[in-house]
Amino acid sequence: MTMTNHVAQVRIAREVREAEEALNEALIRQSQLFTSIIVVRRDIGLGAFEGHDALLRLTKSQQSLLTAGSELARTHCRLAEIGTEIFGTVADTFCPPKKGVLNDTLALRAAA
Repeated sequence: MTMTNHVAQVRIAREVREAEEALNEALIRQSQLFTSIIVVRRDIGLGAFEGHDALLRLTKSQQSLLTAGSELARTHCRLAEIGTEIFGTVADTFCPPKKGVLNDTLALRAAA
């Protein structure tokens, strides 16, 4: 059974959005963890540098997620280009217009 062009575009669009949302959720949870570690350290009276190594590792993990987010954004842009090349248009559900998207897209392309 073959998939129609529209169904293919909608499926990819949904999965890209889900991946972007999951990445945002991971960043939020890591940020909450970072804050909690510092608050707990302060509230139970630990030294200012207790657990500093764990915070440094968490920061590296956050940086990795941010880098992954950049690559995911590049993937999103490339998939939109491929959709246009193959199908002539991209389904509206793939790249809904958002404030600043053009500038962000241009910045990502310049950084590539």
